[in-house]
Amino acid sequence: MNDLAHKEYCYLTTTGRVTGKPHEIEIWFGMRGGALYLLSGGGNKSDWVKNLAKNPNATVRIGKRTFNATGRLVQPAEEEASARTLLADKYNERESDGSLSEWARTALVVRLDISSTPSDSTINNKPA
Repeated sequence: MNDLAHKEYCYLTTTGRVTGKPHEIEIWFGMRGGALYLLSGGGNKSDWVKNLAKNPNATVRIGKRTFNATGRLVQPAEEEASARTLLADKYNERESDGSLSEWARTALVVRLDISSTPSDSTINNKPA
């Protein structure tokens, strides 16, 4: 899985909290071990965050591989700081003095625990 960490985007599919229909977004991500970290600039007002709050089960597509995932807000301060740094470094979200950009400092941190093997039922052939 770590061979996918360099990809620019992942595609997160949540279940709509009102409609029950799949809702897919393209989003920046950081990967460490079996976890993906996402930052929500809209905080807990983003639809995808609200959807995960109601139903934490989701799928994540990175390149041509799709995984089952379970989402949660990141609470421990150490894990949150580490995730912010991970994404800031990957996407060059640093100020000229080296500090984190406003987005990297203030966005809501969400963790997705992903399965180690692709989900057979959700593999697709969409281009990466």
